[in-house]
Amino acid sequence: MGVGVIGFGTIGTGVVKLLASNADVIASRLGFPLRLARVADLDTARDRGVDLRGAPFDSDANALIDDPAVHLVVELIGGYDASRRLILRALGRGKPVVTANKALLAVHGKEVFEAARRGGADVAFEASVGGGIPILRALREGLAANRIESLHGIINGTTNYVLTQMEQGGEPFEVVLKRAQELGYAELDPSFDVDGVDAAHKITLLASMAFGAEVPFKEVPVEGIRDVTPLDIEMAAEFGYRIKLLGITKRRVDDAGRERIEVRVHPTMIPADSLLAKVDGAMNAIAVHGDAVGPTLFYGAGAGEMPTASAVVADLIELAREVRRGSTGRVAPLSTLPEALVPKPLVPLGELHGRLYLRFTAQDRPGVLSHITGQLGRHGISIESVIQKGRGHAGASVPVVVFTHPASEAAVRKALEAIDRLPDVTAATRVVRIEEEL
Repeated sequence: MGVGVIGFGTIGTGVVKLLASNADVIASRLGFPLRLARVADLDTARDRGVDLRGAPFDSDANALIDDPAVHLVVELIGGYDASRRLILRALGRGKPVVTANKALLAVHGKEVFEAARRGGADVAFEASVGGGIPILRALREGLAANRIESLHGIINGTTNYVLTQMEQGGEPFEVVLKRAQELGYAELDPSFDVDGVDAAHKITLLASMAFGAEVPFKEVPVEGIRDVTPLDIEMAAEFGYRIKLLGITKRRVDDAGRERIEVRVHPTMIPADSLLAKVDGAMNAIAVHGDAVGPTLFYGAGAGEMPTASAVVADLIELAREVRRGSTGRVAPLSTLPEALVPKPLVPLGELHGRLYLRFTAQDRPGVLSHITGQLGRHGISIESVIQKGRGHAGASVPVVVFTHPASEAAVRKALEAIDRLPDVTAATRVVRIEEEL
């Protein structure tokens, strides 16, 4: 069965390598071979160091899709416009598609899945979340008997690498990020990663699949790691936590039985003895809690040439089986049947209730601390611990760290609006949420 690969970058090269190196394993599991039939990429001059074994290679992705020798299409170019057009073209011609494009699916997934249904072809996207970790297949099938209660994920390797290095060396974000770029762990423009956008694309897909919900990507609250400082990491460790950029989604049901979901991305303090906290470097992990199975953890490489290629080729094997059987739609793309997917209200951040870490920057003079704690008290926020780090000379500012008891985030935000207007507070307050039950 012929495979066409659109996008011959790092992942595309890995897919070509894996189809060749594990051809015997794939054939033994399928009962027939998967053959590289054609490759398309705008850059046809660069040597990728792999043998295409006679497969045509040019820049015409449309011709690849239309080629009768191509039965399965792999889209690995990323982005929105061109990839969307090519995927819709392939599905319109009844050709199954494998993609790693989480950004496209998070924003245009409904359109893509509907095109697959109309075209009588499947779309698979395991590689879009967690690289080589089979988390989507686990949610779609392995945990299908469960009502998912919560999911917490370290789903961006760049940010986890940066936070790990900041913790180990005590260096600021900018220094560690520059080194990560030099070592190839971060892109030259790291904004999608460090600002949390990549993780937000992924948690949107995970929430949709976990809760059978239509989740509008633009409504997902996102915070990145640019404002995390070595002091924040030091204080987290002092109180038994580590800071991770998490994608979080939870099911919430009120007294009247109405279901809503939390979906959010932000730096989070988690207990240092939790399994998720022990995930370092560029590795990924997703903790899923189901009502029947209880807590589960999926761990592995979240990016990279061969781990991601592993997920892509696994999808190709699954789709090839369905094509040979003459069937489609064995499992709905998001596990829940399309007609049962409904919009579910998102829980606003202001309705969250939990412990918080607050870092104030204030002038070191008598009475300032009482002004800060007084505002917190006036808004019903109870303080667990308060620490002033260092002493400032005349007119200098110092950090003041507060850990709160469980509090309403809406009340905390109102208090911070008042505190940040105080004349002795010299910078906006930094807030890090704390997740205890992991």
